[in-house]
Amino acid sequence: MVELAVSLAVLMILTAIAIPALMRSFRTYQLNDAASRLADMLKFTRFEAVRRNKQINFLILPAANGIDWIAGTDSDGDGAIGPREKQILLNGVVTLLPAGAPPGPASIIAKLGSTTSLTTLSGAAASVTFDARGAVNPLLAYVMYLGSPNNPDFGYRAVILLPSGATQIWTAPNGGTWQRIG
Repeated sequence: MVELAVSLAVLMILTAIAIPALMRSFRTYQLNDAASRLADMLKFTRFEAVRRNKQINFLILPAANGIDWIAGTDSDGDGAIGPREKQILLNGVVTLLPAGAPPGPASIIAKLGSTTSLTTLSGAAASVTFDARGAVNPLLAYVMYLGSPNNPDFGYRAVILLPSGATQIWTAPNGGTWQRIG
């Protein structure tokens, strides 16, 4: 009986040590997944513009609950994301954040080139237009910030959309500087 109690105590201690590390790994996975899905949606919208040889809009809209976000391709140009149009739902622990919540973009701008400025698309309804060549119209660089509004300790991701239509994913710890990861 004593051996069983000691074994259970050791198991409980090891579990208490492992759970925070597992939760941190899970939150990091959620953050990376959301950033990848958002970047993939931008790439899909760009591809659709080139494939159809016409302007196509990428939209970010608040979901009906006012907390979550819907990002997708407005293939028919009606200013809304219909049920038959490709879309993603950003909800749960990871969501789009307004500028000012994550670390400032100075380190991103420095690495992209000092003449670059970033227009923030996250935090409010927004749209980006891809022209028939797949470039962003107008030729601006955009940023969409992702993170947990309730727990900044998990860090942040920034999805950058360059004027050429290329996407990049950047990461930053809470209060840290941005580093490109994809």
